[in-house]
Amino acid sequence: MTYSFSFVILRNSEVDTMGKTLSEIKKVLDSNLGKRLTLKANGGRRKTIERCGVLAQTYPSVFVVELDQEENAFERVSYSYADVLTETVQLTFLDDEQVAISSSHS
Repeated sequence: MTYSFSFVILRNSEVDTMGKTLSEIKKVLDSNLGKRLTLKANGGRRKTIERCGVLAQTYPSVFVVELDQEENAFERVSYSYADVLTETVQLTFLDDEQVAISSSHS
């Protein structure tokens, strides 16, 4: 099964919009391994969770973020690529260029 959606990448205020699939999301994350990021996640009951950490690992179905120890009770969190697709999770990479990953429905 293939999913399509609009994928927005922000680099120095420049916006590129293109159709993406789950495998393309994984490729983008693979290319950003080890980079610092901020993630916003839907915490349920109209609650948004914001955390900082480093993209540590990618697997076929999920990716792992190691969280900053002083700010969070958990050491690591994992999310699926579908979470990015459905906007349950939004990632903003902080190293060098700022790269924001979020999906917008067409």
